[in-house]
Amino acid sequence: MKRHNLLIVDDEKEILRSLKLTFSEDHEVFTASSGTEALEILQQQDIALIITDQRMPQMTGVELLKQVIQINPQIIRIILTGYTDTAALIEAINQGHIYQYITKPWERQDFRLVIRRALETYELEIENRRLLKELQAVNERLKIENTFLRTEINKDLQCAEIVGRSPAMQQVFQLVNRVIGNSATVLLAGETGTGKTLLACHIHSQGPRKDRLFIEQNCGTLPETLLESELFGYKRGAFTGAVQDRKGLFEVADGGTLFLDEISEMSPMLQVKLLQILQDGRFRRVGDNEYRQVDVRIIAATNKNLPVEIQQGRFRQDLYYRINVFPIYLPPLRERTEDIPLLADYCLKKKQHKLRISVHGFSEKSLQALCDYDYPGNVRELENLVERALILSTGDQIEPGEWLPVSMIDTGHRSRLEKMEQAEIRRLLELHQGNLSLVAKDLGISRTTLWRRMKDYRSLD
Repeated sequence: MKRHNLLIVDDEKEILRSLKLTFSEDHEVFTASSGTEALEILQQQDIALIITDQRMPQMTGVELLKQVIQINPQIIRIILTGYTDTAALIEAINQGHIYQYITKPWERQDFRLVIRRALETYELEIENRRLLKELQAVNERLKIENTFLRTEINKDLQCAEIVGRSPAMQQVFQLVNRVIGNSATVLLAGETGTGKTLLACHIHSQGPRKDRLFIEQNCGTLPETLLESELFGYKRGAFTGAVQDRKGLFEVADGGTLFLDEISEMSPMLQVKLLQILQDGRFRRVGDNEYRQVDVRIIAATNKNLPVEIQQGRFRQDLYYRINVFPIYLPPLRERTEDIPLLADYCLKKKQHKLRISVHGFSEKSLQALCDYDYPGNVRELENLVERALILSTGDQIEPGEWLPVSMIDTGHRSRLEKMEQAEIRRLLELHQGNLSLVAKDLGISRTTLWRRMKDYRSLD
């Protein structure tokens, strides 16, 4: 048996001396001559078992042990008494105030045996509490991991949306292929809706950490204090409502990947804590003094210009250098219009399965309308538009109709007019053998206006 701390309480010095001599060989023994003195020792020492006399001035043994329960209910409580007190002590046993009583006088070896068995019970209870706490922690971790695994599976199924044949996207794919095989920190930059989350998921799911968790946290959706608790966890009692220790996302994602979306929205205080993790992998839970070590790959994303944010004092320059290890820029949809038919077809097939609506595809006019639009919401807006078109479709093909936003209809109409004007300018240029004055005269516009129109139409420069 391991060595424990025992506390003996009695107002008779001879009894204190005798019991200390009995148990000090196997255990660390503290003594007190009153209940008040005993309570002071209990506040300072980690006591496993207390032995107290029942009849003492000012405070009886039973009264003392009731207070011991408030300090630490796991302490084994034994009381010394004469035969005349047995009725009251049996009641105290039944109410749970004491573990056992020992009558005076006692046999030394019998007393040692009682204490040995009591401490075995104490060790068993401590071990059971430890195992229960570990089991609760495992259950909590599994619950969290199951939630994130379901999210990860759903995102894995969506990663195929990272499609594109345009030169801009081919460059993105080349960069991704270079970084997939390692755990370097990645910074994804681009407008909202360009697919940064899907790309982060793809990098994780194809990399060396694919068998561990991929966890996403948008830094702009929570206030500073809640985001701090979510990322770093907290210690019980750190704030009102913190009734138990809680792991943060960094601990849950240990060995895996943590995707910090909209990292530019993180407060300066949290930027400092993130910087420490990136530097040495250490952090502290809220309200805790203990440092914890984790191994987490960071993928960050932003729709803002971080160098500008640094100049305006909203983002730390040293943190920028830490997260900008491997930057990847995702171009907006308007910079890769050649990918729109491919993306529209992919979104259509996905939405048909979801909505159980079958069509043969987009008509040429519908595809042209889709390609003529600027998409301020990027791929996300295109996907929503395709879903709306599918719901409102009435024929075998999706034709232009009320599913088109007003701005898209205007854009398409303007585009058709511009194409007609371009064709007419080409015809007149061939007819007049490049004489701009004659072309302008036939169009009814000035030569300067014609030159400006030709400059706008890059195909005629």
